[in-house]
Amino acid sequence: SLYAAREWVYYFVHWYNEEHRHSGIQFVTPAQRHSGAERSILVNREAVYQAAKQRNPERWSRGTRNWAPVGEVWLNPENQDAEETGIRDKAA
Repeated sequence: SLYAAREWVYYFVHWYNEEHRHSGIQFVTPAQRHSGAERSILVNREAVYQAAKQRNPERWSRGTRNWAPVGEVWLNPENQDAEETGIRDKAA
């Protein structure tokens, strides 16, 4: 029914924006990013990772994950060059 479809979309949008941590924005939610909480969350994560590396250096063969905030992101960028995206029109 139309009501069921609207209800599903309502709950999906809530989950997507408020609960789901997105890899493209350093595993924060869009709501955290838009509210400005992103920076403090990422600073805290960096501190946690650095402390874990100091306590157990044998578990870390390389550096820790980069928790720097990402800049502008797009779902469907319209004007990117193929060189930027790595996508070509034709197969080689």
